[in-house]
Amino acid sequence: MAKVTASQVLWYVPNQIGYMRVFTAILSFFLMAKHPIWTTWIYGISCLLDALDGTMARKYNQTSGFGAVLDMVTDRSTTSSLICFLCVLFPRYAPVFQLLISLDLSSHYLHMYATLSTGGASHKTIEKEQWLLYMYYSRRWVLFTVCAFNELFYLALYLYGFPQLKHFDVPLWGRAHIGGVMAAVCLPGYVFKQVANVIQLKRAALLLASKDAEAASEKRA
Repeated sequence: MAKVTASQVLWYVPNQIGYMRVFTAILSFFLMAKHPIWTTWIYGISCLLDALDGTMARKYNQTSGFGAVLDMVTDRSTTSSLICFLCVLFPRYAPVFQLLISLDLSSHYLHMYATLSTGGASHKTIEKEQWLLYMYYSRRWVLFTVCAFNELFYLALYLYGFPQLKHFDVPLWGRAHIGGVMAAVCLPGYVFKQVANVIQLKRAALLLASKDAEAASEKRA
């Protein structure tokens, strides 16, 4: 059987999809200031490709550590970049957005680091006792839905920053901006994601602290 080379891994089908995600995300960054509709479509395509790379990895048996890291880094980079622009649109709420970026980055980094440090094969392998995280990571439809609502919520806030965009007449609400309607619909899924981030951060901290405690106990023995 032929030996698999590093170059072949870099050009696995799911990794090629990952590169397309990076390209579309960067393109959306350059359009954000003046082209909200184009930005929404292109950024949305980048997010939809996130659901495709995992499917292709399983279909072609092309899972890889590089692909997993590329996927997570792209997720965090695209979301953080969009939130950075929200700080420009809504400077009054910049501290809130900064806290959200910090929570997102720290919880995912610590979670992956703790998983690898404790011998875990994947950051998506969660014990059933952590029921919320277990449901989030073990059921693909939950993971996809929650992540979609999370991204759509931030996109809704982005659109809300352009008052010239379309408004709707909503029963019992009145005249509403398209961004406001989207944000209201996506809010439950968005809140779920932030709660999951907090639980994930706590779990990772406990895993690392437990490992440190075992190491310290062995030294004293």
